[in-house]
Amino acid sequence: MRRNTREVKIGSVVIGGERPIAIQSMTNTKTEDVEATVAQISELEKAGCDIIRSAVPTMEAAKAFRDIKAGIHIPIVADIHFDYKLAIAAVENGADKIRINPGNIGSRERVQAVVDCCKEHHVPIRVGVNSGSLEKNLIEKYGGVTAEGLVESALDKAELIESMGHHDLVISIKSSDVMMAVKAHELIADKTDIPLHVGITEAGTVLSGSVKSALGLGLILNQGIGDTIRVSLTGEPVKEVRVAKQILRSLGLRKGGIEVVSCPTCGRTQIDLIGLAEKVEQMVQAYDDKDIKVAVMGCVVNGPGEAKEADIGIAGGIGEGLLIKKGEVIKKLPEDQLLDALEAEIRKM
Repeated sequence: MRRNTREVKIGSVVIGGERPIAIQSMTNTKTEDVEATVAQISELEKAGCDIIRSAVPTMEAAKAFRDIKAGIHIPIVADIHFDYKLAIAAVENGADKIRINPGNIGSRERVQAVVDCCKEHHVPIRVGVNSGSLEKNLIEKYGGVTAEGLVESALDKAELIESMGHHDLVISIKSSDVMMAVKAHELIADKTDIPLHVGITEAGTVLSGSVKSALGLGLILNQGIGDTIRVSLTGEPVKEVRVAKQILRSLGLRKGGIEVVSCPTCGRTQIDLIGLAEKVEQMVQAYDDKDIKVAVMGCVVNGPGEAKEADIGIAGGIGEGLLIKKGEVIKKLPEDQLLDALEAEIRKM
């Protein structure tokens, strides 16, 4: 059962309540380079990104938001650190949400100036707290960086902004320590109805980061906690979106899209199953509107049976394979024709 949270509107996307869990990513282009940033966001849109975030380290980047917005179709979030003037400029140039840590923005007056601007433009604020930036007094209070400290820090900052009259808030409490992140989300879930942006920060490269993110987000989301997610990977942002989609689908939290199942291969495999499975996984990205299961199996032991449980599948033989659709063998083909035949059948479905 999903945790009951308030709804927050971010451009054309609403998170919280019973709304679908939104997938986010972050551009790694120079935000000042409008053409490159729009091109990357367009690729992320196609991959299934619902909300995009871009860094705003300069006034030029803040002003670029106006032109970037004109070329994209999903909400854009301004990621701000230190300079409150950049937050105000980003909002005035069309940011749909801003991400700040009030602790590094400066005085209460500067935070108030940002909040007043967001209120005027109906722009939500994401309050971000990371384990790497926890305040010294909380580290001393809890004897180190802890889940309890992260929660207290986030709630203090949210309370500050709400005391200034702005209630369109999202909270993120991130750690690179998976179990600390899980505990922090469990602790905060009963303390506020503010929507939560969930992620494992600095998760690592595509392999290690995907594993850590799947574990952490899986444990959190499976408890009904979380309203929007970002998988943080050291790699191409499109991969973040694909991993996030797979996590949501695996938990039954998102429908649609092709699910590919494949066997791990063994000494009985007589075709290039690894290469074929990779090509199939790449190929199905173009058919995200279809809600089907595709099996890519390597031998005659379990292959035909497993493939029959999918909507469509391949079961390999000696340099050839069976194309199986809805439990029925429809073709036997040479190995080099299997991929094209599979794609043709998927298009028909």
